[in-house]
Amino acid sequence: MDLHSSQVQGFFSVPFDHLLSLPMLCEFVKTMDIYKDDFVVVSPDAGFAKTARKYADYLGAPVAIGDKTRAGHDENAQLLELIGDVEGKNCLIVDDFSISGGTLIDVAHMLKQRGAKKIVACLAHVMLREKGVKAVMESPIEYLISTDSVENPFIIGHDKFITVSVAPLFAETVYRVHDRESVSKLFSYVPSKIKESIPNAKDVCLRGVDV
Repeated sequence: MDLHSSQVQGFFSVPFDHLLSLPMLCEFVKTMDIYKDDFVVVSPDAGFAKTARKYADYLGAPVAIGDKTRAGHDENAQLLELIGDVEGKNCLIVDDFSISGGTLIDVAHMLKQRGAKKIVACLAHVMLREKGVKAVMESPIEYLISTDSVENPFIIGHDKFITVSVAPLFAETVYRVHDRESVSKLFSYVPSKIKESIPNAKDVCLRGVDV
């Protein structure tokens, strides 16, 4: 699910279906109040802009893009500029994963500087450790939504973190493969029987923050 690079598929000796968490995460976002107001999807960098556009298309929202540079092969990147109008808008930062939370937090601070209202982040895989979780808890990000694709004990008990289970999606995929039905349809929409398993934001957002 949500491979960091699609080229990874070439290293497997058997064919497989590359599932996407995007439809599941977007369906949850649609239950949030921020989605009903001025709303923009934000890519943390140009490299993720194409996927951010898919989020935006699904949610019917415009896109803003962060311009960052990275000197080394690590999480330490410098955010230089933000392209797009975010003033007075609610923002959804999207990325595939984060180890330190640094880029997400830098983007969130710049969004606040540019006049953004509420800021929520969305990750396919939440791989933060203690330091990263603490940084997110102290950041302008009001909620961080992710899947349970990777078990992460460090987010347990922290009310900024919301987990959307993708177990029903994997179960539906296995069912379709067994019955020789189309799996590719699951890349862009959520069947009604799976949609019923996605929680409503009002039931899981417990921080007293109206999002």
